[in-house]
Amino acid sequence: MEEQNTNNQLQIELKEEVAQGIYANLAIIAHSSSEFILDFVRVMPGMPKANVQARIVLAPEHAKRLQRALEDNIAKYEHMFGAISLPEERPMQPILDIKGEA
Repeated sequence: MEEQNTNNQLQIELKEEVAQGIYANLAIIAHSSSEFILDFVRVMPGMPKANVQARIVLAPEHAKRLQRALEDNIAKYEHMFGAISLPEERPMQPILDIKGEA
């Protein structure tokens, strides 16, 4: 006889290939009346094309929960490590017109 989980806890499995994560340095967010679409993109310097690395589709309620969770985690991060400054809050560095090839 299997032992039932009396705490009603959800067990989440993290597969090894997913645990490695995917690097993205740009997020594009779109929405309709029934869903939010988050595209995570990796942009490489000097490359004219960027690829979507992952797409997440969320119900509006889950998007709102994600927003709250991010706000909470950012506040905790900044409490421990200091404020996160965004590029528009820092003096802009000159952009050099350098094109590279890969």
